[in-house]
Amino acid sequence: FGMKEFHGYPDSMGVLVDLTRCIGCRTCEAACNKEHGLPEPELPFDDFSVFDQVFHDGKQKRRTSAEAYTVVNRYEQDQGAPVFRKINCNHCNEPACLTSCFVNAYTKTKEGAVIYNADVCVGCRMCMVACPFRIPAYTYDSALHPEVIKCNFCYDKRLKHGKPPACVEACPQEALTFGHRKTLVKVAHERIREQPDKYVDHVYGETEVGGTSWMFLSGVPFDKVGFDTTLQHHPILDNTKSFLSFVPMVLGIWPAMFLGFHLLAKGGKGEKKNKESKPIVEEHVE
Repeated sequence: FGMKEFHGYPDSMGVLVDLTRCIGCRTCEAACNKEHGLPEPELPFDDFSVFDQVFHDGKQKRRTSAEAYTVVNRYEQDQGAPVFRKINCNHCNEPACLTSCFVNAYTKTKEGAVIYNADVCVGCRMCMVACPFRIPAYTYDSALHPEVIKCNFCYDKRLKHGKPPACVEACPQEALTFGHRKTLVKVAHERIREQPDKYVDHVYGETEVGGTSWMFLSGVPFDKVGFDTTLQHHPILDNTKSFLSFVPMVLGIWPAMFLGFHLLAKGGKGEKKNKESKPIVEEHVE
């Protein structure tokens, strides 16, 4: 396909999440909910019984959804206190959701956010399959106008204006540090070097799947707090290219099929809108 690895914009922003500082207060969840005008949850944000919720025979904890762009989960440890982990879109440097989308519904902005355009999306949900972190959610309850939902890094209201995301600004423990990604990488390694007994010697997200805008420090092995430690350290795009080379027919049939579904769902008005608008993708991989 003639594409090269991108590795992100040089001055993109990011967030460093320090799990040793998180106390599971869920203030970040409340701030996100308010910032984006999301529905009130069934249980209030000061109800910590949500940490006991498990799904799929206890194999899965809470995950993000159309009603919650971020969630905090608790992980019990064999020794010591439990560890809390914030979960949301990690905003990959070279997003698998973007490279898997044949209608360019995703954009990687120069600020570091991976954002989604519902007007372009045809509902194939390939992005949900491609995401190595299993983050994108789908509004199954909307039959005619379903959308893929995920954290957008507070892009429109905050990030593109140089402001930190609402969750970062609200955190009372300073567990979330906002700044230039390349600076945060240095900060993370400085913390590890200065307190080697406190941290695992690894910055999760620095190199996983080619690097992510959201990175993590932990005092326990990352697999003990639900992280996938088997991920490759190069972009998922490499696998996508190999896979797509074996299924050229799919590339011809699927776009046409899903575009047809999309136009039928949107109706004539939606069709006109799609003709008049062009998706903008700031990431150009040649």
